[in-house]
Amino acid sequence: MRYCVRCGKQLNDGDTFCSECGTKVGSTRKPEAGPSHEQRGGSSGPTGGQYPAPGDQELRSKMAAGLFGIFLGAFGVHNFYLGYTGKGIAQACLTGIGLLLSCCTGGISFIMVAAAGIWGLIEGILILCGQIYTDGKGAPLRD
Repeated sequence: MRYCVRCGKQLNDGDTFCSECGTKVGSTRKPEAGPSHEQRGGSSGPTGGQYPAPGDQELRSKMAAGLFGIFLGAFGVHNFYLGYTGKGIAQACLTGIGLLLSCCTGGISFIMVAAAGIWGLIEGILILCGQIYTDGKGAPLRD
């Protein structure tokens, strides 16, 4: 049996998204004991490692993530916001190292900073266009 990692609803074979909360399917874990799916949904969901109710998890804003990508993408701010910390660290390091080396090499390493900025700009546009539609935990982005 497969269950939604976000809301705990039992999934059918072949489902790619949960019909209850819209989360992309990817886990086969069974939810721990707790309130049934019908009993969840208030402002206080299960605790202690159990699945949160659909309303308990705050969804990330597509607009905020896209604007972070466009304006602060070279520093990876949009990736940190969405929970993609590995990509965020890579962009921040690329920018930081490029800035440090550009002081020593007369600006030649500024290409690294420009590459990180273009990377962030493209990801910001992809987020706003809906090509990147989930955060680091697989939860859908809200409009």
